[in-house]
Amino acid sequence: MYDAIIVGAGPAGTCAALYGHRLGLKTLLLDKSQFPRDKTCGDAFSGKSVKIMDDLGLIEGVNELDGSIIKRIIFANPRHSECELLLDKSLNKEHISHGYVIQRMVFDNFMFEQAKNVSDYEEGFTVSDLIFKDKAVIGVKGKSLDGIEKEYIGSLVFGADGPNSIVSKKTGLYEMDMKHTAVGIRCYYDNVKNLTDQIELHYVEETNPGYFWIFPAGKNRANVGVGLLKSIVKQENRRLNDIMINVINSDNFRHRFRDAVALEKPTGWNLPFGSIRRENHGDGFLLLGDAAGLVDPFTGEGIGNAMESGRIAARIASKAKEKHNFKKEYLRYYDEELWKYLGGELSVSTRLLKLARSKFLLNFVIDRAARNEKVRNIMSSMLADEIPKTELSNPLFYLKILFS
Repeated sequence: MYDAIIVGAGPAGTCAALYGHRLGLKTLLLDKSQFPRDKTCGDAFSGKSVKIMDDLGLIEGVNELDGSIIKRIIFANPRHSECELLLDKSLNKEHISHGYVIQRMVFDNFMFEQAKNVSDYEEGFTVSDLIFKDKAVIGVKGKSLDGIEKEYIGSLVFGADGPNSIVSKKTGLYEMDMKHTAVGIRCYYDNVKNLTDQIELHYVEETNPGYFWIFPAGKNRANVGVGLLKSIVKQENRRLNDIMINVINSDNFRHRFRDAVALEKPTGWNLPFGSIRRENHGDGFLLLGDAAGLVDPFTGEGIGNAMESGRIAARIASKAKEKHNFKKEYLRYYDEELWKYLGGELSVSTRLLKLARSKFLLNFVIDRAARNEKVRNIMSSMLADEIPKTELSNPLFYLKILFS
């Protein structure tokens, strides 16, 4: 009998196990894959992710992983003007001043190894169904790697199993809404020129209203990709692979990819945006990370929010255990705490996504920031969560940029 059965051993699931251990929970961590395994992603870890790693005492171990430490963010507008933000140049010198790009095969394996020290686990276990009692979830059933059918019983089941979550589907909460889902495509390259300590987001003509990214990923390797709303891809019948190749071969990027070698065929994945508030809990279960639709609509970053959902889910599970109450009515506190922490930011990012469709606004803000250090420092402080992101949806913010 477990306090929490965690389906999915990505960042959300492993954080839930690690924080659950800190709170005295007995957990079981299940994943259909064997580690290390790849996960298609941009591989970028924001300051929010770094803060959680620091809180869990994992920074020293993360620093030893194969990857890149990020100290700069470059935004480029449709006119190809570039604004460089230095993460250690915000208004407050006390914040975490770097991020990471680490391949998910490497990072997720590291997190899984940490979680294995504090949680029961089984990799290669495919959950096929949930176990119900009086309409409440009380466990999972599935097959182990050797084909043996098993059942596990627990007070709570955490669905941390991605956008196609079996927990979400079996509880009737799964819905693919193309207006609130993006699709991304990723390809690793060797020998892309000018890779240092920066991640680059290029809002070029070919990707509007999405963007083209180049992220250094360690050992002369780059994570390169394109992201667009799924509804736009379907409506305009666009192929992300064609878009990415067109951008790479364009005048602005051809020289950087002249000697580059693709290390794989491009792979795609869905990003369920937090632009709507999806139902994320019920009798005996919680949904975490991508299964709960928590990807930032503006940046496409989902790892930090997934890790936060794991932290919050563990805390609510601990409280539910104390009360011996695993009903939907009590578990609403998970939804309330999650959206109290992330809701304002996700709401603003949703509005920023709409604003990003304006080439005029993108050109204006990035051009202005490129010329003005004060504006760049303001934007750096926002990225460090020192200035509320809600400022970005305030027209006065753009007046501040205009007259800075």
